[in-house]
Amino acid sequence: MLEYLRNAAEKPVAKILIGILAFSFVGWGVAEWVFGGSMGDNSLVKVGSEKITLNQYNQARAQEMAKLTREQQRAVYTDAAKGAEFSNQIMARLTTETMAENRADDLGFVVTNARVAREIREFPEFQINGQFSSYLFDNILANSGYSEADFAHFLRAQVLRSMVLGGLNVPVPVSDFAVTAAYNARYGQREIEFATVKYSDFTVGTPTEENLREFYAANPHVVEETRQVSYVLIPAEMDKPDSYDAALERAQRVEDEIIGGETLAAAAAHHGAKYVSLGEFARDSRPVDTVLTDSMVAKIFDMDEGVESELTETKKGFVIARVDKVTPRHNAEFDKVRGRLGADWKKAEQRKQAYLKANEMLTSVKAGDALAGAKNVTVSRTAGAPLKVLVAAFGTNVGDNGIIEDDDAFYVMRVRNEIAPKADAAKKAALRKELETMSMRTVADDYNSFLIREYPVKVNKKVYDKVFAQ
Repeated sequence: MLEYLRNAAEKPVAKILIGILAFSFVGWGVAEWVFGGSMGDNSLVKVGSEKITLNQYNQARAQEMAKLTREQQRAVYTDAAKGAEFSNQIMARLTTETMAENRADDLGFVVTNARVAREIREFPEFQINGQFSSYLFDNILANSGYSEADFAHFLRAQVLRSMVLGGLNVPVPVSDFAVTAAYNARYGQREIEFATVKYSDFTVGTPTEENLREFYAANPHVVEETRQVSYVLIPAEMDKPDSYDAALERAQRVEDEIIGGETLAAAAAHHGAKYVSLGEFARDSRPVDTVLTDSMVAKIFDMDEGVESELTETKKGFVIARVDKVTPRHNAEFDKVRGRLGADWKKAEQRKQAYLKANEMLTSVKAGDALAGAKNVTVSRTAGAPLKVLVAAFGTNVGDNGIIEDDDAFYVMRVRNEIAPKADAAKKAALRKELETMSMRTVADDYNSFLIREYPVKVNKKVYDKVFAQ
């Protein structure tokens, strides 16, 4: 038996099944402490009428982990961002699969036992010398924690999903006209002439006090809302039941004192917790602090001044946050931004003069005069002129003139001619495949949107937050 397992261990299905077996040992008892000894509803999300349970997620996670190299597995465990991305991908796949299974059920699709048996016999992992081996099949399943019924259910669901989604993999024909139009648009060129009018070519004087005040009245500097926050952290190793339970008990005592009127600092001191007072910060410029995750910042900026949050689980432990002060979004006082107004006023005045000059040049061109100081160039969609000129060159008609504004200059441009691309069969073939892929993706996106509307996803927030604590 062991020899069979050794020989089969390097095969993909065997790796997945053995991974599930390994995970089952690790997972025993975990749900017990996560859900407080009473399992109840342990679903993570509900898709239509079907639930995705914690056990389903754990099995799917084990399967995906078994496919990774040791380095990739280490990254999932040690890098918070990669770990979260890995978990999100699993949940997205499970959700999509459950939608497809719901759809198969509604359409009345059926996978017979004979079809499942045929699928099993055709697995190369269960064959010896090209023939199905019931001995190998039984041993791999028995030592992976999969019963025949479980594996049959897995295959039946897979076939049902293929019935619903298989059509999305069929190439969508693209007409020759569409390919030709796309080819000409992508590889065509244009002959243009354009002149540059830089802001810096114009000289302006020193602004007066009145100039600055008028400029600031028209262009106020907005200061975003800021908040002054403090919090109490009751640290814990959240993945260890004993540490989790002990910290939760302490956190509840801290919370009771705060509700009773005690300050955060005093309640933290009484129970050996960590108290932190942060200075004012805006939503997009928060200080470096491990507790201030995206979800925690979002929660803080939804709270009112003088209010404490409920007890919140984080990866570092339990947190109670308080918004000590809210400074609403407002216009800065003139004197506080006076130092930067001179440069802003100068650029604005230079821009006005540059625009007047560009407009004079455009008027002259429309009257039939030559464009002074112009460059004559042949451009593609990606090269030959500044980016904004390229965009405008292919966004207008041959013979048109116009002014294009950039960050520090205006361009006066005329489109003189259009150059069709030379025929290239290889490029057209590649473009046809690209368009077919895009069309398939569009169909898949539309169908996915239909499934989401038909089978809405509802998150069991209590369980979900425990499993995917920020």
